[in-house]
Amino acid sequence: MLRRIGPSALALLIVVGCAGPSKLAEKSEVQLEHGEAGHAWQLAIRALDKDPGNQRARAAATAAGNALARDWEQRIAALATSDSMAAAEQVLELATFRSNAARYAAITVSPTWTHTEQALRLNAARVNYQHAVADLGSKRPKRAYLGFMEAQRFVPDYRDAARLADQAYARGVTRVAVFPFASPSNVALGRDVAAGWRDDLAQRLVPPDAPFTRVLGMPAVEQQMTVSQLGGLSRDDAIRLARKAGAERAVWGSVGNVDAQTKLHVFADVIAHRITVRDAEGHDVTQWVDLPIEVISRERTVTVAVDYEVIATASGATLAHQRVPRTSMARVVWTSYTPEGDLDAYALVSDAVRSAHPDRAKDVETRWKDACGENTTLRQVLDARRSTHSSGHYDRDALPRFIAGAAFVFLQELPPAEDLAFAALSGGWHNLGDDLAKLDGMDDVDLGLAMVKDDAR
Repeated sequence: MLRRIGPSALALLIVVGCAGPSKLAEKSEVQLEHGEAGHAWQLAIRALDKDPGNQRARAAATAAGNALARDWEQRIAALATSDSMAAAEQVLELATFRSNAARYAAITVSPTWTHTEQALRLNAARVNYQHAVADLGSKRPKRAYLGFMEAQRFVPDYRDAARLADQAYARGVTRVAVFPFASPSNVALGRDVAAGWRDDLAQRLVPPDAPFTRVLGMPAVEQQMTVSQLGGLSRDDAIRLARKAGAERAVWGSVGNVDAQTKLHVFADVIAHRITVRDAEGHDVTQWVDLPIEVISRERTVTVAVDYEVIATASGATLAHQRVPRTSMARVVWTSYTPEGDLDAYALVSDAVRSAHPDRAKDVETRWKDACGENTTLRQVLDARRSTHSSGHYDRDALPRFIAGAAFVFLQELPPAEDLAFAALSGGWHNLGDDLAKLDGMDDVDLGLAMVKDDAR
């Protein structure tokens, strides 16, 4: 209800931005005389921010703030004749304004306002409460919970809204069991992907974005399963086990075949090394020396898809179903050449060669990019060589670097295709997260599902 500050008021604030507190207070008084209570309030509180002890500014703030409040009360009263719920919202906004304004001025209420405010608050609380009771009776606990909370927003501790809200929330909580995905190529792959998704979903699906969804942890899910089921289970088994774990939703799916394409690149040429030598007269002279180098680059691109289904355990109905294709690319680079001294003294081609033979320089740089990647520099490779003391064999501890999208990892060996498939699928949970988030606030009856009896919860 507080009026927006228009362009003219904004210009005014800019002009007086450097003014002292007394000048700002004077400007506030002028604005109030012209009926611009909102502008007057902004000027007065700016003066008080600069000088909290300025009595003229304090008086200006009190006058402007109370003028705003009286105008607000009148607008709310007019609105209440046509839309009492919207008027109640404005009552809350006015109360917030008065509370926030207390540090600047005492904002009073008109003689009849307390009665009007209470009436509007009570009406809004009553309407929300009645709707929530009806929702609870029609097996819509999620909507009922939100209604009871709305009632208390207008009138704290309204009737038994708090107790009924707790009751509705308990009925509305939706537990989700994420089961290991079946995987034809590697049993561990499907289990690892599902476990990673489960952890990520549990972190994302939290209030306020998903107040009703609870993703069950691994023990609650897998302790219901046999060893053979960890490698994949039927849809019916997933529903049965989810019910046994107390879940209203089951996430069941499978990982498809892993397609891997591998390429080998070799960059074999000379690089330039800038050195400083003494000439016959004892002066330092810069020279470029050609040094042979061989850099081996291996690249593997993996494509894999996961097919998942979100199932309502009460009825077995499908609530969401997606096939999520994912691709992951990994590049490893290795060289046995060990640099010496300043790494900035190395270049693919020297300045002299670049000037005299630009075609040669372009050819070298093109072959380097083809082998090592568009964004990989010679300095990065040499720095990796210097800081690496391992044999270059792949270890799964390096997988997070590939998942993070590293331009290259300094290794001789590529990760196995199954590890790269895991890297590709590790971020695929977002689609499932979106599906569960959309379902979070929806009651089962509004999804067209049969309800579990309340006493079975």
